Amino acid sequence: MSRDAFSYDPQDAGETRDTSRRRSSRQQKSAPPDTRYSRNLAPEAPGRGDSTGAREQHSSRDERSDSPRAYYIRDRTYLLRDSELHSLTEIGKFRVIAVSDLAKYAYDGNRARMERDIRALARQSLVRDSTLEISQKKTLRVVTLTKAGHRVLKNTNQVPDDQPIYHGLVKPREVKHDADLYRLYQKEVARIERGGGRPVRVLLDYELKRNLNHDLALLGREKDDLNRKGEVAEKHGLQLVDGKIPVPDLRVEYETPELELRHVDLELATRDYRPRAMAAKAAAGFSMYARSEDASRLRRVLDEREITAEILTL
Repeated sequence: MSRDAFSYDPQDAGETRDTSRRRSSRQQKSAPPDTRYSRNLAPEAPGRGDSTGAREQHSSRDERSDSPRAYYIRDRTYLLRDSELHSLTEIGKFRVIAVSDLAKYAYDGNRARMERDIRALARQSLVRDSTLEISQKKTLRVVTLTKAGHRVLKNTNQVPDDQPIYHGLVKPREVKHDADLYRLYQKEVARIERGGGRPVRVLLDYELKRNLNHDLALLGREKDDLNRKGEVAEKHGLQLVDGKIPVPDLRVEYETPELELRHVDLELATRDYRPRAMAAKAAAGFSMYARSEDASRLRRVLDEREITAEILTL
């Protein structure tokens, strides 16, 4: 879904979010939001000297040791496993996740265990498990947090204070695009970790736009002054392109091996993108991804328009 650059476009009032003051990278190290439970959730990948039978026994031991604990929130008691809390965290950070991607990345492909957890969370009204029509012939099964799920996640201190979390589905027509951002994140994090980095926070465009719009509004009569707009863009780690400030779909903040805090801005391009919008996103320095069925067409558009950018396949 193309999301064109903008100069000032007030944030949708209906979006529900949780934002807090940002903490330093070193403060986050004690409880990084992106430490993935999946590393202890399932057996090692094939080819690492472990037999199938041994891996299955290891997985069974993990499941037996992951017993539910009682969490008391207001006047309710919730029984939650560590794996269920991890799922709540992942869903909250990305607002909506395709069930197939949650199984692949958060459960190392253990679909049966994920289904058990989702059923348990849905019974306690913490997640909503929905199947939505995304075209005349295709549907997509996704999960989102409920208000109760959001409340539990915040009250159990599962995420750092500066990590926004969301609940509910705001834009059903864009659900396929928004759900794919979780897979996009996983692709980029794999690249970061191969280089010795460590992800510490993820920001969706909702949050980036909200913060940017706030500062643009403070410019008042100077909101059309390109120099002042450029200063605001720079403050938020963005760039002014043709008088507008392009905003990425997703920002991943990460720590380098030298403990420096950096970020990468990611854009999920689709076949509906106009060449002008693609050129603006490329000029802004975003890392561009596309679904496999769209990638070749978008690369052709870039070549025809002589736009210098790389399209990575989702």
